[in-house]
Formats: sequence, C-alpha cells, structure tokens
Amino acid sequence: MSDTYVPESRWRMAAAALLVGGGLLLGGVALVRGVFGGGSEGASTGTDVSRVAFRDAEGNRRTLAEFRGKVVLVDVWATWCGPCRQSLPEVAQLQKAGGDRYVVLPISVDRGGWGDVKPFLTQNPQLGLTAYLPDGGGALEPFGEIRGIPTTLVIDRQGRLLKRWSGYGEGLAKRALEEALTGR
Repeated sequence: MSDTYVPESRWRMAAAALLVGGGLLLGGVALVRGVFGGGSEGASTGTDVSRVAFRDAEGNRRTLAEFRGKVVLVDVWATWCGPCRQSLPEVAQLQKAGGDRYVVLPISVDRGGWGDVKPFLTQNPQLGLTAYLPDGGGALEPFGEIRGIPTTLVIDRQGRLLKRWSGYGEGLAKRALEEALTGR
C-alpha cells in the first residue's frame, strides 16, 4: 500500500505546484492588465501615445508629450520579472547614451511602486538606471493592453507608436532605436 501511496502523493504535489505556478502567472497577467486597462490588443503603429503619463522618483508628473522632437524608447518592466532583469543592463546602457538623439524611459509596473523599485535600484547600482512609475491607474492605457513584460515601445518624434514587442532579445532595442533615428 505504501508503494502506491508515495507516487500518488508525488503526483498531488506536482499538481499543486502547477496550480500555484499557474496562479502566479495569472496574477502577473492580471497585474499587467490592471495597470494598462483591459483592451483587447496593443495600440497599433501610428497611434498617438503622447498623453502617456508617468512619475519620476521625486514625484514629478511627466508625459511623453514632453519629448516631442526626440525618439523615445519605453521599457515596461518589473523588479520580479526575470526577462526584465536580463534586459535592464542594455536598457540602462541605452539610457546613458541617449543624450539629444533619443530618450529611454524604463517604467516599472511593480505593485509596491517605489517601495519595490528604489531598493532594487540600490541593490543594483551598476545599472545606473533612472526609473519611472505609471501616473496612476490607466496612465499607460494609450499603449493598449500589454500582455507580458518586458514590453518595449518605440515612439517617433511626433509622439506616435512606431514599434512594440514583448520579451527580451539581445540587441533588439538598440537596432529598433537605430532604425527609428535613421528613418529606416
């Protein structure tokens, strides 16, 4: 009897682990949907997203409209997201190199806000990242529904969406910025 009981308990433990993992995944999706609204898909190319609002670490409200005339790369991320952590060194490097040519805005969707982001940045000083948070619920809604993170969006000089993708691919953000800057 104990021989058949052990495999059954292992099966139950595996099933429970899958349920918990699935619940965490759905919770992450619900978080992303809660921040971005429940639209059925992302904004299409050419959509004016200049009213997207976010806050800096000092609490100042900013919008994408402030950056008209520059190409903007927005990286939507969270401290708990593995692929986001993988992409952040590249995002930080691009942010430092931007200058007058372009702007990089890493916007965190952590539920704990600055309470999550500031300790993360303190623990990772090598990044030298300047992060932002959405300015309240629905602030990033012009982007449309974002189903996963990281999600990267490239905005043209007039505040219109040029390109968007989810996930991390090494060098993808840099290539997309170069294309946007050269008009290819």
